[in-house]
Amino acid sequence: MVYTALILGLLGSFHCVGMCGPIAFLLPLDRTSKYKRTLEIISYHSGRLFTYSILGFIFGLVGKRLQLFGFQQQLSILIGVAMILMIVIPNNILNRYSLSKPIYKWVSKLKSTIGLQLKKKEKGTFFTLGFLNGLLPCGLVYMAVFGAIGIGNTWQGSLYMVFFGLGTVPLMTSAIYLGNFLKGTIRKQILKVVPIFVVIIGLLFILRGLGLGIKYISPSNQVAVEQVSSQHACH
Repeated sequence: MVYTALILGLLGSFHCVGMCGPIAFLLPLDRTSKYKRTLEIISYHSGRLFTYSILGFIFGLVGKRLQLFGFQQQLSILIGVAMILMIVIPNNILNRYSLSKPIYKWVSKLKSTIGLQLKKKEKGTFFTLGFLNGLLPCGLVYMAVFGAIGIGNTWQGSLYMVFFGLGTVPLMTSAIYLGNFLKGTIRKQILKVVPIFVVIIGLLFILRGLGLGIKYISPSNQVAVEQVSSQHACH
């Protein structure tokens, strides 16, 4: 399941460029030294991945606690259904219940902080920008968070989110160098694939929760319970 996060990041990065691209375009990179510029870009991405790893750990812990109460299979099915619903329900209905609405003030402050950081050029600026960028509300990040909860393990949840972040790195890096070059037919065509893949991930989580005895895809309920019990014993 972790590798699905990488593919989600790769495909979803076309959406990310549209949402977070302006921050990438405005990064105060050193244009005189290729070496320094590369380090700055690495630092920026490291900040984003660090944020994602923390989110994955937190929500992986949430999923783990729910599993310990005996909700492992049901949780996996619920996560899968939620992923699919976020795709099939029209945007105009989803926007009424946007997860980011209750935190608009916080998001506004976050964007202001990012704006201030963009004017700086200190050693920690790029890591900080990446860290703050990773906190911005995003539908695809919500999907990845659902995945971390569904996995129900702290380090695997963290790894899931890191893989998601790694998937966005190639295109986001290209955007830094080439600007908003992805507007057009190619971007639209690839964006059409993203919902299909999210639905596939949702179905995988549902199959995982049904415990049909399919190795790697839908292990039996008994095997799943034994895995959770062994994880709990180790901690």
